[in-house]
Amino acid sequence: MLINVKNAGELLKDKIFSVVFIKKDGTERKMTCRLGVKKYLKGGELKFSPQEKNMLVVFDIHKNDYRMINFNTITELKAQGITYTIERE
Repeated sequence: MLINVKNAGELLKDKIFSVVFIKKDGTERKMTCRLGVKKYLKGGELKFSPQEKNMLVVFDIHKNDYRMINFNTITELKAQGITYTIERE
C-alpha cells in the first residue's frame, strides 16, 4: 500500500506502528510510535505546519514523548502486519 505524508494520518490513525528512518546525524533508528496522541501536550502550538515541511509528528511509545520524523528519510513503515511503500514528493 502506498503512503505519503498527506495520507499518513488517515491510514495510520489510532494504530501503533513501527518506522525505520535515518536521523539527522546519519544513523538509523527504529521507533514504535503512534499518531494523534494528545494526552501529553503542554499547550504550546507549533510555529509551522509539519506537513508542509514533509514532517510526521509521532508519539514514541517507548520514550513516552513526541518526535518529528522527516518523511523523506523513512526507509520502512509497518502497521498491523502491512508494510507501506513510501511515496516521495
